[in-house]
Amino acid sequence: MKKILTLVLFVVAVATMSSVHAADLRVADGTITSAIKNQLPVDRIESYRADFGKLFCFTRIVGAQEDTEVTHVWYYQDAELARVTLPVRSSDWRTYSSKRFLPQWAGQWKVAVLDEEGSEIAVIPFLLE
Repeated sequence: MKKILTLVLFVVAVATMSSVHAADLRVADGTITSAIKNQLPVDRIESYRADFGKLFCFTRIVGAQEDTEVTHVWYYQDAELARVTLPVRSSDWRTYSSKRFLPQWAGQWKVAVLDEEGSEIAVIPFLLE
């Protein structure tokens, strides 16, 4: 019985610690860009041609106290079209995902950034024209 109680307390402590780490995670910088150079966005896009072909979502994640991950979820008019899970390996980490576009996908887009538990920590909207 003592071993079971110790195990339960350990599991509760680990779960509490991981939620504290996730609560500290935030997006210090997030943007849609046409390219990444030297781990940084080359421009910041709010509206772009739908026939461009490919865009990137850059995020600078801060606050991680241990290795974790974030997920970029690409939405076109509220329909999920892509989901990319990315590692976060320091307290100040730059990462990005990309998405190819078809010309007929003009309209409202957004990338939701989720923490390891699936909680939304940022939304980056943009428009394809």
